[in-house]
Order: sequence, then structure tokens, then C-alpha cells
Amino acid sequence: MTSKIKVDNIENQCGGAVVTKCGATTTISGSVVKADDIQAADGGNLVSQCGTTITLGASGDTVTLASGASQTGFGRTGTVDWQTGSIKTATFTAANGEGYFCNTSGGAFTVNLPAGSAGAIVSFVDYTNTFETNSLTISANGSEKIGGIAQDAFLTSEGQSATFVYVDGTEGWKNVQDSTSNVTGSPFIIATGGTITISGNDKIHTFTGPGTFAVSKIACSAANNEVSYMVVAGGGGGGRDVGGGGGAGGFREDKSPITPYTASPLDGAGPITVTAASFPITVGGGGVGSPTSSSPTPARDGGNGSQSIFSTITSAGGGGGGGYPGRDGVPGGSGGGASGYNESHSAGSGNTPPTSPSQGNPGGATSSPSISQSGGGGGGATATGGAGATATFTPRASGATTEISGSPVQYSQGGRGATDGASPHVAGGDNTGTGGDAAGAPNGGSAGGSGIVIIRYKFQ
Repeated sequence: MTSKIKVDNIENQCGGAVVTKCGATTTISGSVVKADDIQAADGGNLVSQCGTTITLGASGDTVTLASGASQTGFGRTGTVDWQTGSIKTATFTAANGEGYFCNTSGGAFTVNLPAGSAGAIVSFVDYTNTFETNSLTISANGSEKIGGIAQDAFLTSEGQSATFVYVDGTEGWKNVQDSTSNVTGSPFIIATGGTITISGNDKIHTFTGPGTFAVSKIACSAANNEVSYMVVAGGGGGGRDVGGGGGAGGFREDKSPITPYTASPLDGAGPITVTAASFPITVGGGGVGSPTSSSPTPARDGGNGSQSIFSTITSAGGGGGGGYPGRDGVPGGSGGGASGYNESHSAGSGNTPPTSPSQGNPGGATSSPSISQSGGGGGGATATGGAGATATFTPRASGATTEISGSPVQYSQGGRGATDGASPHVAGGDNTGTGGDAAGAPNGGSAGGSGIVIIRYKFQ
């Protein structure tokens, strides 16, 4: 047989409140009450027991502890309630005790943490494995800290998940579980765009086509916001019929003092300090080779390469190589070589328009010692194109070698000038800015190589 007591308030023998009810709010202060069920005078449950299940309050009630009372055995034990019915795709404010699936496939966004209180807990997970491409920003409330640093934190690894617990004002939110790495407020640049690789403490963004270098956060130290960069334009196309080689795409580089690598001899194009903004990237295509002599009304010269751009830095496309009959080389970042075959012609000028340091060199000229004279070579980033010689393929002019990508690579070589006949000729390599080779009669010249843009900065 069960017993039932119906009262609004219960006090102990010392006059201290044990259970009180005010409207829909039931307050329990702590003592001993022996009964299976306790109800308020209006019939609403204060405490009820059915078997081993004990229920405090009724549906719609609010159960609270009295001021100054303490509790054990209730509340969270280091877990969150996962919000599976609400996948997050845009900026939102997290709530204590909740975990969120975050979908950044449509773009990066921010999670605002709740105001910190000791023991508060939140969790986040990469719903679509896109944090590496589009990061999730974790922003603390006001001046509160993340891992002891009063800066935003960033989840930037594919498939990453992290759980944060608020400890105190010294450390703020600490990540107590992380599927990949320790998460703290980042004092360095956070950015996306291009293909991202890591070399030591540096991140490297490589653009082989148009894109955007998007900086979502700048570094705490102003010195760390100066980036290293290399901007290479498309190489010029080679000329036809004992033509001149295509000039190399303009080469420009600047090495930040905080990124340790071996730069090219052309380092010094000028510092770029980034802000939290988007920087459009243009990567120039290579110039077309001049068509064969049998083509209807063919263009004689190789086409110029296209310019590449990052921020205030523009590299000019390489000049096309001169084609037979009687063509000079074309000006450009590096100039195209002149056509050969018993004629004298001028090389295309390099470093056009002029920059400091020079972005390129002139192509090679030709004189008229023999009908078998080859065309001049296209200019390279660090050398002038070779002059036409008798029955000899004019070699490539040297480019510039830099380790900005993490290993030494040569960019912006000049295209080779052609001898008469079916001499071998190849296009400039993709994303090298190398000029295309000229061709002997009756062949058309080869295309120049496309350009490339590389940006490097310290990230840890």
C-alpha cells in the first residue's frame, strides 16, 4: 500500500524548508522525507516513485535547487547532447552542453562560444570532411580565452572533431578531446585558397590557375603578416620556320624575413603585408606557338604569354618568338628570340614593362652569316637569350631557381631557337613560365608554359 501527502511546502523540525512550490516551480532544499509520493495541494506532483524510478515535479514544472544548496549525482559528466536534427551551415552561437555537426562545404563560418562558466562544455565535428578547405572558426565570448590565448581558434583538419570545457579565467576554454591535434587560439595567419602544403612551420598556397587567397585572420605579431610570394607569368610561344624561341614569363619574388628558405637571385620585388581580406589570384596562360607555314594566312610570330597577378605584383607574359620570314622577337617579361635563316633581326626586349629587380631579359638576335643560321633563343629570368648560330639549336636561357615551394625548382626559362628542317621542339612546361621552342620549316612553333603563383607564411 502506498502513501500520499499533499502539501505545498515541507519544512524540517528546525524550520528549514525542504520542499517548496511557487506556481510551476518546485524547489528542493535537502532533508529526509519518507513517502512514495508527495503532491501539492492542487494535486500537482512534487515527488513520485514508481518502482525504482523517482520523478521530481510534473510535466511543465521547473525543478531548481534553493540558493546555497548543493547537489551531487546530477548534471553533466563530460558529455554533450548532440544536435543531430540541426546541421549547422552558417555562423551560430553554441549553447552549454550541446554538440554540433558543422557543414562547411558551402564556405567557412564561425561558432560563437557561450559565456564561460566553470564546467561549461561544447563539442564540434566536421560533418562533410571539409574543414581543411573551409575552416571552422571558434570564437570566445568577449575577451575570454581559448587555451590561454585571447584569440579565435580554428579547426582546419579534414574530419576533425573537438570538445571544449571552460575551466577558469586564466585558461578559459580548454579542448579536452580532439581527433587530430591540440586546439588553441591561433596567433598566426589563417587563410585558404589554392593547394595547401606544409614545410616546417610554414604553409604554402600554390595556385596553378585563377583563385582567391582568402585571409580570415591575421597574426597577432605584425611581422608575421608579411608573406613570401612568387609570381610567374605565362611564357611566350615559339616562332615558325627557323623561328626564335619564346621569351620566359616575367618572374617576381619576395622572401619574408620570417620564412626560412633559399630564394632566387631575383628576390626583392617588394614586401606584401596581408590583411583579413580576399586577394584575387590571376595565373597567366602560355602564348600559342605560331602555326605552320602551310596554314592559311598564318601568324608569323609566337603569341605572348599572359600576365599573372597577386595583390600589387604583376608579372608580364613572355614575348613571342619571331617567325620566318623576317621577324624580330616580341617584347615581354622576357623577350622572344629573332627569326634566323640568312637574315638579321632584333631580339625582343625583356623586363617590359620595367620592374626592379628585373623580371626578365631580352631574347637573342640574329645576323646573316649563312642560310642555315638558327633563330635566337628566348630570354630567361636570369639570362639573355642566345644569338642565332650556324646549324645549331639555340639553347634555353636560364631561369630562376627558388625553394619557396619547399624544394628547389627552376622557373621562367627561355624557349630554344630553331635550326632549319624538322628540328625537335617542345612546349614550355605547365606552370613553369618557360618559353615555347621555335620550329624549323615547315613546322609551327610550340606553346609557352603557363604561369604559377605561390604564397608562403608562418602558421605555427
